[in-house]
Amino acid sequence: MHTFTEQLKTHTVAAWPLLILRMGTGVMFVIAGWGKVKRGAGFGDGMQGFLERQENMFDFYRGFVESVVIPNKLLFAYLVAYGELLAGIALVFGLFTRWAALALLFMVVNFWFAKGIGFWVPSNHDSLYILIALVLFFARTGETLGLDGWLARRN
Repeated sequence: MHTFTEQLKTHTVAAWPLLILRMGTGVMFVIAGWGKVKRGAGFGDGMQGFLERQENMFDFYRGFVESVVIPNKLLFAYLVAYGELLAGIALVFGLFTRWAALALLFMVVNFWFAKGIGFWVPSNHDSLYILIALVLFFARTGETLGLDGWLARRN
């Protein structure tokens, strides 16, 4: 196993901003997911209220929300809460980073569809998370001070 100092010597400077992006995004999703997990079943009611207040929800998505998500709000609440928490933990530790980035991409695209905000609207933070998830997926960021790198070197 490489020490921290050895990893500093072997990785390019360009890898460090990606490490910060990966870990910062991971921490944010751990915090968001943990808050929802602590609310438990009550998060389902909150999620339903949020969805019902979305006046700009994309039309193609509204039918799915009304016929599938809201009737199964408890299931979807747990999927969102634990999805955010687990994907965030995976990003922090750099473990299964590409899978975690795909999970975040899937969740955030659904959040964006529910809000119905234009992609390039400056107040749409979902578009930033979509771009971050794509960068994390393609840049192999788990190999820089992450368990993905340790596993790759071990095998």
